Amino acid sequence: MLKTACQEQLLPGDTLQEKWDVAQAAGYDAIELRGKGDRHFEGRLPELRAALKDGVVMPTVCVDMLHFFGAFDADLRRDAIDQMKSQLSVIGELGGTGAQTPASYGMFSRRLPPFEPPRGEDEERTVLLEGLTELGEHARREGVSLYLEPLNRYEDHMVNRLEQAVELIRTVGLDSVKIGIDSYHMNIEEADPAASILAAAPYIGHAQVSDSNRFQPGAGHLDWPAWLSALHAIGYGGYLAAECRLTGDPVAAVRSIPGFLRRSGA
Repeated sequence: MLKTACQEQLLPGDTLQEKWDVAQAAGYDAIELRGKGDRHFEGRLPELRAALKDGVVMPTVCVDMLHFFGAFDADLRRDAIDQMKSQLSVIGELGGTGAQTPASYGMFSRRLPPFEPPRGEDEERTVLLEGLTELGEHARREGVSLYLEPLNRYEDHMVNRLEQAVELIRTVGLDSVKIGIDSYHMNIEEADPAASILAAAPYIGHAQVSDSNRFQPGAGHLDWPAWLSALHAIGYGGYLAAECRLTGDPVAAVRSIPGFLRRSGA
């Protein structure tokens, strides 16, 4: 059965418990958390433990930091890895499934000047493999997964397509490292998103959803029946987490998503 989650910042309410009431009324099955930098997510543990005790379902966290494990600067890479380890530990304590992160975000694009990054492809591959291995080993110890998210070519220059993520994960060789797919980025990068899902089936661990224009599902032109049918065909049993901007009345937009996805995937 299709399960939906909503990222916490999209839900009205001052507490996770209040947001959970809204989410349940709209038909969501869970809330996806956001993991900010500077150990902020770890600092939320008392709040998160209280929410868990009150029945809030929080299976995943999506990173929301200023630098990532693929950063050009070695000190920033180290900090990003340490913070991701913390987020993996926290989501593990909450009984969740894992944490999603791209290799980088907004750091460099080969589609914009100066077009050539300051690091060669061999060095970039080494950086990615080392980071994924260290994070994957920590995730395995915590009983959770690291979800590597391919981003579109304008937001990251290293991992854009599912096949690139698959190759890295195969090389790392850890079951605790999986792909976190995102329908918006796939809409830009994959020639056939449904076929890409089928090809990457053994490695897909999480899914985030927004439409072709980054607004809520149903507000763009993405072929949802084909996309959802591919997930159904591979036996995907995880959540579809709404990570999107909202157009129209924001509360109505948030409430529309579970029903739209279920109708599109019927």
